[in-house]
Amino acid sequence: IRRPDLCSSTPSLALGSLRTTTPAYTPNIPSEANHTEQPPAGPGARLQEAGVSIPPRRGCPTSTLEKKKRKPHLMAEDEPSGAFLKPLVFRVDETTPAVVQSVLLERGWNKFDKQEQNAEDWNLYWRASSFRMTEHINVKPWQQLNHHPGTTKLTRKDCLAKHLKHMRRMYGTSLYQFIPLTFILPSDYTKFVAEYFQERQMLGTKHSYWICKPAELSRGRGILIFSDFKDFIFDDMYIVQKYISNPLLIGRYKCDLRIYVCVTGFKPLTIYVYQEGLVRFATEKFDLSNLQNNYAHLTNSSINKSGASYEKIKEVIGHGCKWTLSRFFSYLRSWDVDDLLLWKKIHHMVILTILAIAPSVPFAANCFELFGFDILIDDNLKPWLLEVNYSPALTLDCSTDVLVKRKLVHDIIDLIYLNGLRNEGREASNATHANSNIDAAKSDRGGLDAHDCLPYDSLSFTSRMYNEDDSVVEKAVSVRPEAAPASQLEGEMSGQDFHLSTREMSQSKPKLRSRHTPHKTLMPYASLFQSHSCKTKTSPHILSDHGKAPDPQTGNFVLVFPFNEATLRASRNGLNVKRIIQELQKLMNKQHS
Repeated sequence: IRRPDLCSSTPSLALGSLRTTTPAYTPNIPSEANHTEQPPAGPGARLQEAGVSIPPRRGCPTSTLEKKKRKPHLMAEDEPSGAFLKPLVFRVDETTPAVVQSVLLERGWNKFDKQEQNAEDWNLYWRASSFRMTEHINVKPWQQLNHHPGTTKLTRKDCLAKHLKHMRRMYGTSLYQFIPLTFILPSDYTKFVAEYFQERQMLGTKHSYWICKPAELSRGRGILIFSDFKDFIFDDMYIVQKYISNPLLIGRYKCDLRIYVCVTGFKPLTIYVYQEGLVRFATEKFDLSNLQNNYAHLTNSSINKSGASYEKIKEVIGHGCKWTLSRFFSYLRSWDVDDLLLWKKIHHMVILTILAIAPSVPFAANCFELFGFDILIDDNLKPWLLEVNYSPALTLDCSTDVLVKRKLVHDIIDLIYLNGLRNEGREASNATHANSNIDAAKSDRGGLDAHDCLPYDSLSFTSRMYNEDDSVVEKAVSVRPEAAPASQLEGEMSGQDFHLSTREMSQSKPKLRSRHTPHKTLMPYASLFQSHSCKTKTSPHILSDHGKAPDPQTGNFVLVFPFNEATLRASRNGLNVKRIIQELQKLMNKQHS
């Protein structure tokens, strides 16, 4: 869909940013007497079916300082004379993460200025808080919001517990064993008391451990861990869960995983999992004899970075309290742990969790949702879902944050704008097509140089078709977090982040009660994990009547749902959860056999 005043503008799509020519009626365009209309040529003419509507920019002048800071936008040599490229516009508020603004400016976007631009002249609005339903209803075809309505059903701890309990009743406990026994207070208070004393009687002198969390708070605030009932106090909406007292310890420190999940649409349901992430450590050694020590039992970095041990060099972990996910999996592989099987289990957990709310989420176009799944691995290598975070923190507190989160934001923009927005605009209009060209700008994340630009032939607008036995998940799960580059690990291990000798490393074996048998052969990561800038298929997110599927990978984002033809069909006209569960059960049985 185009705005009426955009009939003479030519949108152009780029790997680094999306831009459009200035509308013909603006003063920047030569007069009709001096301008001869020419057909588009070059890559802008060949890249058809872009379907993106972008608002006109109201002649907002660029300051000299801005021109020095950012590389000017150059026109392609074969663009029509008089055409001026301009960047997309992002809108922020006081909650928008600084890294999001930094990445978008780096990609050539402009920041929305309400004093100089019309209220509708922006393309992406990114903020931490949710949007009102009226904002979703009034969103324009060229605009995107970074939140989807109805997703707090997943991110409030009490709502998550309710929905997962419902799914367990409907589809069996075997599928939903990844959440600890949970009670919602105050409504489940009597049930919890009965369970507590029944277990206490069965265990005798052995202790049972519980954790109490406020339903709405985050960052570890208000959490209480207890064993004795007399220590249990609550005064608001809380959940009480069985405390996982046998976590996987690395160097005797507890940790959990932050897995990033992007849902690009709920109708049809489309889920991507990010193949890099964070591992967050407690900064004091795990000790069940002292349940009041938050630095030993909680992994929230907002808590641990203020602890006395944060700056110290800790056994195996090193300095600080974070690893990259790829470093964590490399560490597990060094102890012959089958990390691929663990990664499959995490993907299944993500799909099953989102299925719990997907049918009840209202339809909304032009929006997406980034979730932060917090997952704890126990010493039997079983993953447990702790919670799902809304607007997961994108603050850059350490070098690990910078390494993961900047690339994460870059890949989200590629996922939404390279593959998604163009096709949402196409579905909305069903008729409007526009030319696009490739931006050769290069970013510090390893973007394309001018000589690396993908030729038109390498960009396929024809979506791949699923076969009945073709499982994207089976391929996606083999694309694990890639092994940390040797140079990166050497830097981490030789610098302040890692001060351990080889002998100390060999003595720091993780405490495992069981170990999965590794695969006999592991394909090198180079063949499993293709760079987005080298190999990209810009297939649409929107499923057509011909069964077209979303792009299987963009950057580090890998498609995990839909994962075969059956789940593709089951998510098209309404969501057939029963059918999807059956397919997922088949897949899980096949992978575990």
